[in-house]
Amino acid sequence: MKKFIVLITALLSITIAGCGANNQNNQGSSDSSKPKENQQEGQGQSPSKEHNEHEGMEHSGSSEIPEGMKEAQNPKYEVGSTVIVAEGHMPGMKGAEATVVNAYDTTVYRVSYDPVSGGDRVEKHEWVVHEELKETDEKPFKPGSEVTIEAEHMEGMQGASAVVDTAEQKTVYVIDFTLTDGSEKVMNHLWVTEEELSPIE
Repeated sequence: MKKFIVLITALLSITIAGCGANNQNNQGSSDSSKPKENQQEGQGQSPSKEHNEHEGMEHSGSSEIPEGMKEAQNPKYEVGSTVIVAEGHMPGMKGAEATVVNAYDTTVYRVSYDPVSGGDRVEKHEWVVHEELKETDEKPFKPGSEVTIEAEHMEGMQGASAVVDTAEQKTVYVIDFTLTDGSEKVMNHLWVTEEELSPIE
């Protein structure tokens, strides 16, 4: 009888120990899977293309005003006036209320270039002014001209070889504005043209 009781007790102990081990293993595998799930969720939340472009631009004080710039004598929008950005170069810019910091008369270019930092070719970037090109002389460059950019509006721009896509004599503006989502105050943004601004009604 005693042997039978000892045998039953031993079997019960083994069974309980086995269940406990299984529970621990199950809990361990469950816990270890949580970080992987979190990691996958984090990897899945990749930034949008627009956000990446936004981050790539040097918005505030993106570049010093180049030497030789001529202040506009009769700009449509005077320094200190408040305007609306009708056409934006980045997310959160279009529709923003802006203050005109300065205005200059110059030749403004759309240019295409390969960033010196690598990555995809930038097509028809708006805008680079005549005074921001290394080979600057008195005459404006014509479409198709090969030039070197000295401005750093975006990462990889400064020092890049570029091709002029368009060239126009315009008044360009430096503006301060807050992104329409309120996330960032952009100071001294270079450049916007008259056509990209509109008066506040």
